[in-house]
Amino acid sequence: MSWTLRTADLDDLARGAALLGTGGGGDPFVGKMLVTQALGEAGEITILDPEELDDDAWVIPVAQMGAPTVVVEKMPRGTEPELALITLERHSGRTADATMPMECGGINSMIPLLVAARRGLPVVDADGMGRAFPQLEMETFSVYGISASPLAMANEHDEVAIFDTGSDNSRLEGLARGVTSRFGGMAHIAQYSMTGADVKRTAIPRTLSLALTIGRSIRLSREQRVDPVQALVDGLADTLYGYGRVLFHGKVIDVDRRTDEGFARGSVRIAGVGDEELEVQFQNENLIALHSGVLHSGVLQSGVLVAIVPDLICIVEADTAEPITTEGLRYGQRVAVIGIATPPIMRTPEALAVFGPASFGLDRPFRPVETLEQPVLAE
Repeated sequence: MSWTLRTADLDDLARGAALLGTGGGGDPFVGKMLVTQALGEAGEITILDPEELDDDAWVIPVAQMGAPTVVVEKMPRGTEPELALITLERHSGRTADATMPMECGGINSMIPLLVAARRGLPVVDADGMGRAFPQLEMETFSVYGISASPLAMANEHDEVAIFDTGSDNSRLEGLARGVTSRFGGMAHIAQYSMTGADVKRTAIPRTLSLALTIGRSIRLSREQRVDPVQALVDGLADTLYGYGRVLFHGKVIDVDRRTDEGFARGSVRIAGVGDEELEVQFQNENLIALHSGVLHSGVLQSGVLVAIVPDLICIVEADTAEPITTEGLRYGQRVAVIGIATPPIMRTPEALAVFGPASFGLDRPFRPVETLEQPVLAE
């Protein structure tokens, strides 16, 4: 069912979207501030259930592109994504009936809301990742036959570009990434134009609703003095994701983070009790979690896989369950690491070929988080 988004919903939505963004997707605070300002004039935004879309409706997703670390120092002006959408409309000769997120991440769940408020468009309650990924071709849209071209890009100086690589979405990623770097490490894009029928076939449904529900659950559990981390995990059972568990508790003891080729790359080490450690490697988003310590078998092992992409690896504050992005990781933080199963549409052979472990240069095969042995958790 479609619903109405108002300013009062933004804190919860941003929190839930940041959690689903698995460390990436951009700073949720920045996105929330931009949408809050736009909603001051628009008042509200209609969020369309994908099943209520007309099959011939024209939907243009929008997003921010670039390394999340850049956004911390380079604030968007707020007009860039709307300009990208207008540029694509002019290029294609077709006007959008709705917009939609490309990914479910901090700022990139907010960018479509910003465009919707400024343009008077509804936003489809769905996206193409169900989490965040670092590259443009890593979309269920792409996996199931939607071309990423043409792509329109805009920056804060009203400079625009159009890219069209036909059906080669990987080539498009490389070209757009290069120009994004020349734009100063950040740009805003509109692409994956599709019909309502295509949305129903290729998108992950109701992820904005899910983000709002997750964010609200975390807030309410704090107010009710219930463990927010456990409440979050328990609440996943009734969602499309279906499964989640706490992988580790501990303190951040090292962060290796660098901006490289338009991505935030690196790793974080988290110490538990005794000799236990968890290492999480990331490329914008958290990709793999490796445990060193005692397993249920009672054997001390190192580099034991406890979660791997495309399943979600989410790092949150231990006491509040507030999501921590990769650019927000700091020495000394007390954290919990949560593993969440992805929806079935993201675990098909076709999907794993596009955004499975090998796509990130990882030498381990995908194994569902719910099938992996759970280590003895540090408290």
